[in-house]
Amino acid sequence: MDLESILDELYGLRPQDFTAARNARAAEARGAGDPGLAERIKALRRPTVSAWAGNLLVRRDPERVRPLLALGEGLRSAHRGLDGEQLRELSRQQHLLVAALAREACDLAAAEGQQVGETALREIEGTLHAVLADPAAAEEWAAGRLDRPLTPPVGFTAAVADPGVVADRAAAPRPGGRPQAEGSERAAGQRGRERRAERDEARRAEQEQARRKEREQARRAAASAEEEARDREAEHARADEAAERVDARADEAAERVDALTEELKEARSDLRAAEKEARRARDRARAADLAASSARHRARQASQNVGRPTSGRE
Repeated sequence: MDLESILDELYGLRPQDFTAARNARAAEARGAGDPGLAERIKALRRPTVSAWAGNLLVRRDPERVRPLLALGEGLRSAHRGLDGEQLRELSRQQHLLVAALAREACDLAAAEGQQVGETALREIEGTLHAVLADPAAAEEWAAGRLDRPLTPPVGFTAAVADPGVVADRAAAPRPGGRPQAEGSERAAGQRGRERRAERDEARRAEQEQARRKEREQARRAAASAEEEARDREAEHARADEAAERVDARADEAAERVDALTEELKEARSDLRAAEKEARRARDRARAADLAASSARHRARQASQNVGRPTSGRE
């Protein structure tokens, strides 16, 4: 018995089957004289439905992992290089692949008798986005042992969701450029050139102001999304803590049931022994009573013989 094989076994089980199997493996390890392994097994957390469905996807169809990992590397490269055109194309592929994999995970879970709700579906999609954004998250997911859904970096998600922001950042012109006059210098006078230059400068200023406004709106939207993500993460953490407390109480109850079951077995054994001893005592009492009765009978006979005259004597 080793921890790796136990991890593979337990995190392939449905969430509702996890705790009983984990406790059984911990008891086996303790019975085999390995309390350290038993404690490590006991500390394993029951997976959420979304984490378990993500594990199913990796375990049942490992070939689907490779395209997602390759796409993640492409997205990260485009994000680092501010390549808006490439990012737009990869983002389109991302949305299609994430949606398809999330649906497949739901189908696999349904085939195991576990329905996936809207919240769990969003968590599965979040895990897949995290895999795209972070190589460490991708490695963790590929092991097929998640107990909680993964969360993608907020900045990466916002940029992938709106690649135009990256494109604007890369392509936005810098103010201070030298205006160029259009038309023939021979046909236009100095005043016409100045007016055109003023119009060009005003147009550039207006465009720059519009871009600044768009960037500010994007920054505010990203900040709002990040704040909402933090709120959701805090809410998720509170839910996890509540679930862990419930798990702990369930584990304690299971341990109490095991202890009481063992005590009941011992009490029944003691009762059987006491009943057996009582039967023996009753048998001994009956034998003693019979012996006493026989002795009393013999004594009465002897007493009668003492008072009776002996034959042949006068």
